[in-house]
Amino acid sequence: MARHLAALLLCCILSVPALAADLPEILARGELRHLGIRYANFVTGSGDGFDVELVRGFAARLGVRYTLVYTDFYAVIRDLVGADVVRDGDGARLAGRHEVKGDMIAAGFTVLPWREAVLLYSEPTFPSQVLLVARADSPLQPIAGGPDRAVDIAITHALIGDNSLLVMKGTCLDPANYGLDGVGIDLRAYTRSTNLNEMVPALLNREAELTLLDVPDVILDLRKWAGRIKVLGPISGEQRLAAAFPTHAPQLRDAFNAYLRELKADGRYDALVDKYYPGIRRYFPNFFTER
Repeated sequence: MARHLAALLLCCILSVPALAADLPEILARGELRHLGIRYANFVTGSGDGFDVELVRGFAARLGVRYTLVYTDFYAVIRDLVGADVVRDGDGARLAGRHEVKGDMIAAGFTVLPWREAVLLYSEPTFPSQVLLVARADSPLQPIAGGPDRAVDIAITHALIGDNSLLVMKGTCLDPANYGLDGVGIDLRAYTRSTNLNEMVPALLNREAELTLLDVPDVILDLRKWAGRIKVLGPISGEQRLAAAFPTHAPQLRDAFNAYLRELKADGRYDALVDKYYPGIRRYFPNFFTER
């Protein structure tokens, strides 16, 4: 009987997902697990990228081993907190239990209200904005733009009209984030994969007339697909990207913030920006001059 109870207890222990750790546990473990998503130049998939170098340096600062754990935009929060995220408007709640696979997210990860309900964010690591993009042969023309961002966004929204719009739900390109869901727009959800890098090829393949992209991705895509796409205007205001941590890991988040401030003060941060996103400063001059 005792042997049976012991075996049952061991089985239960092994079936419980390991919780993500805060700073003391990570220092004791000697490893920092970085949840990364192959996206733009944040995580290239070749072992480098803006966020890869950022977190690898953080691990070195802590004196622990760095491990990159690849995931995707649909699974990344679950892989961090060990639960499914059920979105409810601008809020969210956790449900179910899953294996925890990483200690922090850094992957061009946008700060959104519903994500803030279940995560701790670091100080901003990068700026962004969501734009409306069309093929170069589209009859739609880029808006003139003016001093009022809200007006520019409204004009850009109106351009969509009855054109089909390619989106990816559960990501920074989710139409629900920008008032585009449930308003009669012909939304075409991209479901073939969770790789945002595939949005422009799908657009060029005429799977929709328009798509959403954020600025860091647009900078790379305008170069990669030169002469084949054009930006029509803004869909959102300026956004912030940041690293994300479980709500029970404030010490780890605070340590990362301290490390990030060091990088911004001594020039290493600027070197990373110039390496992976040359030209980004002209889009967000205020972000890169505010320290």
